[in-house]
Amino acid sequence: MSNCIIRPATLADAETLGHIGVATFVESYTHEIEGSAMMAHCTHEHSKSAYEKYLAKPDTGCWIAAHPETGAPMGYALNCTPDLPIETFSNDIELKRIYVLSTYHGKGIAAALLQASIDHARKTNNKRLLLGTYEDNHRAMAFYAKYDFTTIGTRQFNIGGKLFDDIIMSKQLN
Repeated sequence: MSNCIIRPATLADAETLGHIGVATFVESYTHEIEGSAMMAHCTHEHSKSAYEKYLAKPDTGCWIAAHPETGAPMGYALNCTPDLPIETFSNDIELKRIYVLSTYHGKGIAAALLQASIDHARKTNNKRLLLGTYEDNHRAMAFYAKYDFTTIGTRQFNIGGKLFDDIIMSKQLN
């Protein structure tokens, strides 16, 4: 689906981002995370107000992948100030979230969102684009490796008292 619409998100899109955030997170991790912990996480991390806070910050970049005929969201990406347990620098930015509904995997949407993220990072004079991804998500790691991301660290991600191991990856933006 190379004709999907990738558009910048604005404050007016905060509720839409919350909905697509919940949908893609639940779809991605239903097999890993207990139900009530999943819902508590989504209520906190994917609320309209959570996205309003991200979008209000000047360093944030956010994009929605929309269906070309309906305008309905199919995925999104979010760049922001790094919040990772590694040494970061003033010219680093984090790809905090990039998700696409599974129906649209393999159709170039994630690549288009990632390119928007990379372009934003370069445009805002960042030298590194950082991200964290679940260590058992081999498909995601292979995808990022195609775009020259390399592993530089690890972190633990807590949802409902259960710890998940993530890897931290970096792309140099020379």
